[in-house]
Parts: sequence; structure tokens; C-alpha cells
Amino acid sequence: MADLHSNFLGIHSPNPFWLASAPPTDKEYNVERAFQAGWGGVVWKTLGLDPHVVNVCGPRYSTLRGADRRIIGLNNIELITDRSLETNLEEIARIKQRWPDRAVVVSIMVPCEEEAWRWILPQVEATGADGIELNFGCPHGMSERGMGTAVGQVPEYIEMVTRWCKQYCRLPVIVKLTPNITDIRYPARAAKAGGADAVSLINTISSVMGVDLDQMLMTPHTGNQGSHGGYCGPAVKPIALNMVAEIGRDAPTRGLPISGIGGISTWRDAAEFIALGCGTVQVCTAVMVHGFQIVRDMISGLENYMDEKGFHTLEDFRGMALGSVTDWRYLNLNHVEKAVIDQTSCIKCGRCHLVCEDTSHQAISTNLMGERHFAVREEDCVGCNLCASVCPVENCISLRHLQPGEVDKRTGNVVSDQYANWTTHPNNPMAATA
Repeated sequence: MADLHSNFLGIHSPNPFWLASAPPTDKEYNVERAFQAGWGGVVWKTLGLDPHVVNVCGPRYSTLRGADRRIIGLNNIELITDRSLETNLEEIARIKQRWPDRAVVVSIMVPCEEEAWRWILPQVEATGADGIELNFGCPHGMSERGMGTAVGQVPEYIEMVTRWCKQYCRLPVIVKLTPNITDIRYPARAAKAGGADAVSLINTISSVMGVDLDQMLMTPHTGNQGSHGGYCGPAVKPIALNMVAEIGRDAPTRGLPISGIGGISTWRDAAEFIALGCGTVQVCTAVMVHGFQIVRDMISGLENYMDEKGFHTLEDFRGMALGSVTDWRYLNLNHVEKAVIDQTSCIKCGRCHLVCEDTSHQAISTNLMGERHFAVREEDCVGCNLCASVCPVENCISLRHLQPGEVDKRTGNVVSDQYANWTTHPNNPMAATA
């Protein structure tokens, strides 16, 4: 039977599913219900200094929906906690006392001044919390005040504040990184240089969700004005996975513990983050759409997957997929694949032909003996996978790997079993020479 127990930085939880710092972890009432539902841990909504911040009394959320009206992206302009520091600290202490087996990490965001951090850290530690998370990622509201993303975009600030936290706090320090940066490796390196015990990522992405073309106002808006917000939800998962992988395979940060965040809605999403090296996963949007009970499906789904694969603990497969991520220049140029259409499941919709003909390599024919029939012409196919990507029938189109010795009809070359990449290719003017 799979054991989902997580030991992240010495922080134990019955499963790796944590609620991210956000509205679902804003107060004792919410967290109590979350733990009753089965969540393994929470990152308490970000604490700040008093007087507390003031949120707008109007639309704070907007959504991007698919054709079936499922939410694939959510934008928010909500700030950190708008309740007093004292109230939050009292509630955190009570929650930890009642739920000693659950992870309670506290997110913090205060001005980039040493005295502010030295003042708040002992108070958070006194609650009995298991760790702290430094919010260097919030892209709206707080960044205009010199906090959040404003710190997360400057590696020197990240390193400096992290050092303060390690000096004035005995709890594990997790640095939450912003995706609103060109190269995620640099802030991650700075966090590690400052002594961070782990990083968490990604925070939300700066975004404007849309425009009301009748009123010519951005949406959502409050009093005919709006503000960019933080974008999250299923649509950001590929961005988050990429950034997690970049940190995991970067030599200076390789082995740095990671708590994965970004579009995690199912057990499968969580397993992908773990396979790329994450020790825990944090969830927000899925809970805001479906409620706390969604964790039950996540737990049972991950258990079933691990049992099927023969994994007893999370460590049995954590990071297993990381080695498959590399730079483009190292991809095997002698590997050849061709698309194949399964005629028994093809519904003859023609989407594969449409996209290949208009935007790819004109490699799909449309008829056979006067009948509507779609088939791949191998002499034109480059194995790009676009046809399979748009096909509405699962597994109708697949890719066939040409074996060594076969002839690639497109090039006329015999497929080689030798590995070759761009670094040594004759077309590369900077190719390495023997």
C-alpha cells in the first residue's frame, strides 16, 4: 500500500498536498475545515505589518474559460491578509495545537528592512508553526510598495532578506519565487546563497484578463478602473513545470528542495511535479473552484498510481523524470518519427489535414479512390506531432519511431543508431571539433 507521508525539511505531513498561501488559508475557520477534509498542510495567507492592508470592495477575481466553461485560468488582485497580525498569530497557534500532525507554514511579506524581519520572525516562531515562506512573488498591489515581486526580481535582495531570516529564525525558510522574471535560475541561486532551506514556485503571473469592448473598459474593473493581477490555474502548469525543472537541473541549485505550485488540479498534476523533483505540492485555484474536498480524489488517485507502479513512498519516484529534461542542442538529431493515423478510429473530421496543410508540412492526403480518407505521406512528414495534438479522438494519431536501418523517405537517408546533436552537426558554425 502506498505511503503518502511527506518529510519536507523535517516538516512532516500525512500527504504532500498543501494549500498554497491564498484566500483558502486566510483564517482559522478555513484551515480547520481544510484539515478535516484531509489536506496534509497549509501555507497560511501572507502576514504583513500593522496597520493591515486594505482590499478593494469590488471584483477581485476574473476567469479564463474553455469552450465547455471550465475554468482554465484565474486572475486575482487580492492582497495579503487584511486582518491584524495579532489575530492571525493567535489563530495559527490554535490550529497548530489542534493539528500537530499537519504542516503549518506561515507566509510573510514585510518591507525590505532588516528591523522589520527581526521584529516579526520571533512572533511567528512562537506560534509553533513548522516553517516560514518568504513571499517574493506577489505581482500586484504589494509590489508597488517595494515588496513581493519587487524583491523577487532582484537576486541581491532575495539573498539579503533570506540571510536575515536565517539569522533571526530557527524555522526552515522557504523562498517563494516569482515567475515574472527572465531566468528563474538566478533568483533560485540567490535564495540558496542566502541559506534558504527550500524554494517554492511559481507564484502568479502578471496579467490583464480582458477588455469589455462595449464599454471599452478592462475587466474586471472597480469604478471604471482596473489593475493587472496575478494569473494562476491549469493554464500556468507548463510554465511552472519548466521553472521547476530548470532549478532542478541547474548545477548551483541541483538538490535544493522544491515545493511545487502552479495549476495543480489533479493527482496526475501533482505526480508530474514530484517526478520533476518536488517534495510537496501546493494547490490554490482548484480549491477555489471545487472546494476543499477535492483533496480526497487527489489522495486516492496518487495512492492508486503508486500502487500500480510499485512505488511505496514518494521518494521512490521523486525526481525520476528530471534527467529527461535537457537543452535543445543535446536532442538526438538521428532520432526519426513519423505520424500514423489509425483508420479504425478516425472519424474523418479532417482537422489533421487542415492544420498540416495550412501551417505545417503538407504531409496528409485527403482521399483514397475518391473517398474521404486521411493518411500520412511519410516522404513529407517530419514527426512534428501537430496532427496528433489537434485530433479530437484520443490515440487516433500516434508517432512511429523509425528503427536503425530503415530509410527516412523524406531525406532518403538510412536511419542511424548513432547519437548526434547540434553541438557537433556540420551545419552548426560553432560545432565542437575533435
